[in-house]
Amino acid sequence: MLRFAFCPTHDMHIGDLRVALLNYIVAKKREEAFIVRVDDGDKESIIEKKDQEFLDLLGLFNIEYSQIIHQSQNFKFHSAMALQLLHEKKAFSCFCSDEWLEKKQKEAQDAAQEYCYDDACRNLPAELVIDNTAPFRVRIVRPNDTITFHDKIKGDVSFTPDQIDSFTILHQDKTPSQEFASSIDDMLNDISLVIREEQLFFSAPREIHIRQELGYDKEIEYAHLPAIGNEDSISIKKLLEDGYLPEAIANYALLLVLNTPKEIFTLQEAQEWFTFDKIIKEPSAFNIKKLRQINKEHMKIMDATELSRYVGFADAEIGELARIYLDKVSTTRELKSKIAPIFEPRVIPQDLKKSISLLQTIIARSEHIESYDAFETYLMQESGLSEDEFIPALRLLLTNTHEGPELAKIYKYLKNYIGEIVK
Repeated sequence: MLRFAFCPTHDMHIGDLRVALLNYIVAKKREEAFIVRVDDGDKESIIEKKDQEFLDLLGLFNIEYSQIIHQSQNFKFHSAMALQLLHEKKAFSCFCSDEWLEKKQKEAQDAAQEYCYDDACRNLPAELVIDNTAPFRVRIVRPNDTITFHDKIKGDVSFTPDQIDSFTILHQDKTPSQEFASSIDDMLNDISLVIREEQLFFSAPREIHIRQELGYDKEIEYAHLPAIGNEDSISIKKLLEDGYLPEAIANYALLLVLNTPKEIFTLQEAQEWFTFDKIIKEPSAFNIKKLRQINKEHMKIMDATELSRYVGFADAEIGELARIYLDKVSTTRELKSKIAPIFEPRVIPQDLKKSISLLQTIIARSEHIESYDAFETYLMQESGLSEDEFIPALRLLLTNTHEGPELAKIYKYLKNYIGEIVK
């Protein structure tokens, strides 16, 4: 089983989406179940309804899951397993104050050293622990030996006991640390592979250590993805609001981390050819110009009726009309700004008022005319306008602009709306 875990404390960003997509793809490839876990342990930092926003976005990107797990619902298991470790002397109560720990961390920082807890509370006599009323956290005893594991992206990696440290598994308020909760939740849900961001790389040996101390024998694989520059600032919600298609965003999110056989592809295609040896190991940089290019290509291949929905219609003819403008725009928001004025009231300059009024009258009484050439010939004959008078007036009447694509191309898809437009 694979999982996508997120904290409902921020907008889904491009890195979150990439992790969700890859976990989903691999679950499909392995024919394993895929679940979503809401890491809602830090209640003070949670943004109201942000969890539902994440879930809605997963649905929008066609990322299907079989179950939703809320980490807070497992607190009783986290506490029970911490108590088990305490009883087995694999964990200990730490009474060091926050101020003392901060002081030690600063001293290590000033000495250009990695901070390592000195195990000051590890061997306290039982009476000093039992009768101590001071707040305490629970720490797991550091491993005796180096922990080595194979990361599917980074290869074989090792961590010494001091690098892993006697780290906190329960905070002073007795809520679990994220590493402790995550490692146990992965046990409870029979997770086989964890694909996540590189920033969590140093949590892996700690999670392995926790499971080993609890006697969990199953090996959970890891794959830590290289960073995306400024990924936290790239909100998926904002990209969608700006007119980027889910298909294009997903395409680009995967393109940032995969060597792909082609640049423009669907999620289904990515599932077919994905392998871990295609993952790019170097960090990448988010490039909005590249996303614009990919978005444009996806708009070009989109079904006409579906494209029309992004400009306020459900009509293949309007979708085909919209395609005419794709050489000038890169987002659906920009595309809508080209189509919407056609169906809005005109602001007519004084020098065109007479010509436009005449054309409106003629069109209102005319029959439906199929071709643009016949339409143009009929209007010129009936109006008696010169070409210099006729073309600017007709363009403004049909498109509500003074320039743009050829009127013949536009008329092909607007002819059924002419009566509505000229009103």
